[in-house]
Amino acid sequence: MKTGLVSIITPCYNGAKYIGETINSVIKQTYQDWEMIIIDDGSKDNSVEIINEFLSKDSRIKLIRQENAGSAAARNNGIKNAEGQYIALLDADDLWHSDFLETQIAYMKEKDAVCVFCSYKRINENSEEILRPTYAKKIVTIKDMKVMNYIGCLSGLYDTTRHGKIYLKESLKSIRDDYAYWYDIVSLENAAYGNPEVLADYRVLTNSTTGNKKKLIKKQYQFYRTYLKENCIVASINLIRWGIAGLQKFS
Repeated sequence: MKTGLVSIITPCYNGAKYIGETINSVIKQTYQDWEMIIIDDGSKDNSVEIINEFLSKDSRIKLIRQENAGSAAARNNGIKNAEGQYIALLDADDLWHSDFLETQIAYMKEKDAVCVFCSYKRINENSEEILRPTYAKKIVTIKDMKVMNYIGCLSGLYDTTRHGKIYLKESLKSIRDDYAYWYDIVSLENAAYGNPEVLADYRVLTNSTTGNKKKLIKKQYQFYRTYLKENCIVASINLIRWGIAGLQKFS
């Protein structure tokens, strides 16, 4: 582990449209002690060619290629190869504001926390802001996480110093594996701290799971039942609570 280094894990599958913009948002960070590990998950477009252009200019950017195995496997491959004290997950179509890392590391030290996250804007496929920002809850406990995931992948930062690396559950087969990852991290010390500052842009794609509400509802219920081991009554109650929170989020 290299103290102070941030390992940014970015899975990429056919991400040619946005990957360059995502990489540039990392390059522009005011905090410069980082490595960006991009895992190409068997892309069939020209993602690799675009990534290679950046590799030739900045040695902090690294590319791992694998056969298509899904985002959880790709992220785990990146985490396995990460050398940093801090782990951050950034998808190939999302963006960080230039002060994201500097602000979040300072916030983490202020709170003496292993996990922090922040507020973020939502943008569409044309990078236009939509709806209102998603504001970070001040403190998130494991009780909160049993209802819904308060930590967007692009907004979270985890310090491995006290508990080591945490990996995603590939066995979930994309049934809210990102939710399980942050749930496991929050469970380490029963707290994650939300920074109210808006420091990132989350891209809402029409073909994404978030964009497909019926699929998301099904996966959320499956997560309650399979990962949290809740009975059907508790799972249904939490699904309703999650749905109400979602309506408020997208209003």
